[in-house]
Amino acid sequence: MTFALWTILAAAVLPLLCTAAAKYGGGGFDNNQPRVWENTLTGWRARANWAHRNHYEAFGPFAAAVLVAHWAHAPQGTVDMLAGTFILARVAYSFAYIADWAAVRSLLWAAGFVCVVLLFCAGLR
Repeated sequence: MTFALWTILAAAVLPLLCTAAAKYGGGGFDNNQPRVWENTLTGWRARANWAHRNHYEAFGPFAAAVLVAHWAHAPQGTVDMLAGTFILARVAYSFAYIADWAAVRSLLWAAGFVCVVLLFCAGLR
């Protein structure tokens, strides 16, 4: 299995790490009504929860892009580099979101999006 295919798993785990951060040390979590509890979050915990949601939004296009690049027989080094860069950008995005660095967060989101577009285009020759 290629590095790029493993990054799909990494991208699937990122939202779980953010939601774990949102729950860390915060009292009052109610597993019977987790969505109600999420709406009460404030500060960095709320931002961690929002990052969690955004990771789910980004996952589908990223996973599809990696698979399309794989099926199109794109150069593996290019695919691995773009997939790895996406993961690094998304990890940094999480930290920027939680730290409330909105401009940095937006740039990192854009970097991840560019990686997805380039992955879709990697098989073009």
